[in-house]
Amino acid sequence: MSHDPAFVFRQALIRTTLGAVMISFSAVFVKIAQVTPTGSAFYRVFFGGCILLMILLVRGQLRWYGGHFLKLALITSLFFALDLYTWHRSIRFVGPGLATIVANFEVFMVPAVAFAIYGEKPSIRLILSIPPALIGLFMIVGTPWGQLTPAFRLGLFYGIAAAVFYTGFLMVFRRIQSEPGSPPVVYTLMVVSFATALFLGLEIIRTGESFAIPNMFSLSSLVGLALMSQTLGWLLIGQSLPKIPAAVAGLILLLQPSLSFVWDVLFFNRETSAMAWTGVFLALCAIYIGATSSKA
Repeated sequence: MSHDPAFVFRQALIRTTLGAVMISFSAVFVKIAQVTPTGSAFYRVFFGGCILLMILLVRGQLRWYGGHFLKLALITSLFFALDLYTWHRSIRFVGPGLATIVANFEVFMVPAVAFAIYGEKPSIRLILSIPPALIGLFMIVGTPWGQLTPAFRLGLFYGIAAAVFYTGFLMVFRRIQSEPGSPPVVYTLMVVSFATALFLGLEIIRTGESFAIPNMFSLSSLVGLALMSQTLGWLLIGQSLPKIPAAVAGLILLLQPSLSFVWDVLFFNRETSAMAWTGVFLALCAIYIGATSSKA
């Protein structure tokens, strides 16, 4: 394998781009899966965990990493379960595109939590990126708050909640991976996937929902969600991000919410005005600035 820096950069660029494109289909799979939002979230992480387990078995990397790791993994999983629970409901009420853009507002929330917990001051770039993000969101919605349907409002609240819980997930997940002797990222994702499935499965039992998968199309959608979003997409991104500049990575990762919105328009006939497209562009630019501000 070539160790030429230009070759390594190109390979990392291709893998990150491919991973972002894969993950952009997450909300589409959720939308067409023909199961409840909690059900699609459960099967995403359960099937994903099974795939990751097979990878670890082939590599011979299964071992016990101690109670401290398990405790942090369970906290991470709880945040992730709440994130998927709320995001999948947001998709149902406001569509894949808008739900994904709102969930990406975590780029503004992570620095806020870091400031509250660690005293890390946010950059001026980040602070200045928040107003255009909110303006872009209002332009995408395109309707005064008082005229929105209760379901649409609920979907926006679910999207914001997803961003909050995803912030918690990222904070604890990064702590796990930064500790000495931390397991490989595949192992951590496998444990988090199965633990998240446990939390979501308990919620399905509590509410009396069914675990039934209605047909082969639904099964294919859920397997696609697990394979492309829970495993391959994030593995490609996770292995490649350290090899490319943060600004370039931030730009590539914008493919995920951007394409999610495009798929919403193409596959589900979402009506989108010129003002809404302008709002999408404005919100994504703000998200990019926010995501790369700490590296500037």
